[in-house]
Amino acid sequence: MAGPTLEERLLELKRQRNAVILAHNYQRGEVQDIADFTGDSLGLSQQAARTEAEVILFCGVHFMAETAAILCPDKTVLIPDPHAGCPMADMITARQLTEAKAAHPDAAVVCYVNSTAEIKAISDICCTSANAVEVVASIPPDRPVLFIPDQSLGDYAAKQLGRDNITLWPGYCPTHHRILAADVERRKAEHPGALFTCHPECTADVIALADHVASTSGMLRFCQESPAKAFIIGTEIGLLHRLRKDSPGKTFLEVSPLADCPNMKLNTIEKMVWALEDMACEVRVPEGVAAKARQAIERMLELS
Repeated sequence: MAGPTLEERLLELKRQRNAVILAHNYQRGEVQDIADFTGDSLGLSQQAARTEAEVILFCGVHFMAETAAILCPDKTVLIPDPHAGCPMADMITARQLTEAKAAHPDAAVVCYVNSTAEIKAISDICCTSANAVEVVASIPPDRPVLFIPDQSLGDYAAKQLGRDNITLWPGYCPTHHRILAADVERRKAEHPGALFTCHPECTADVIALADHVASTSGMLRFCQESPAKAFIIGTEIGLLHRLRKDSPGKTFLEVSPLADCPNMKLNTIEKMVWALEDMACEVRVPEGVAAKARQAIERMLELS
């Protein structure tokens, strides 16, 4: 008689460990399908904090699991593949940020959550792609801002607010920067009735072509609520799986096959099983770092 499938084994381990499975919107389709919750990184961590689970299996990249560990200090946080990192998060180090703060002593440091816990801990306030404009707007207009690490998101917020006193750290998301304006124009020509929605991590020339700019959660809402029947999606291609599940009567088109994050795709069902079997790949944040990083996150949440 055949033994249990990997999916059955995973669900049994989840029960045994009193675990909750979180999957970012950019994960493989099969990983999203078996998760308890799918969403963006901060929203998933907040969701996990509200559950009674003792173990969080976070299917995303390392900084996301760190955020879960910061917000859920009483839970054990596992990541299926510890090599699932984020190039943008690695584009700024604590030493570099300390030097930048010394060069801009009056600036408020606004830190995108796509960053390491160590970077959050020496920032003033965090932001997400959904609330970056709101967070920057909360800084007095006469106070300069140092926006880290994503120059595209910072540039988008600056333009939305008409602020010219924002210094942008030269970090970026390689996956979103592989989306080119020429790709968008080609897809629009092929599908003239389709609306183009994109993530603010895209470059400014791509954003200028968008009918709607939003975080992944915002893109999901926009596509569900819009009467349009076809959409060109300007973000990591994993989001198309969720979009097609949520709105099966609509057409969703990738803007470019190159918008595929290899780090996000490192997590698999097999690795999820291994992580829960061995309680392996635990993500911990030193309490001193976690406490300071938590303050930056909480300052952001107080604005909501």
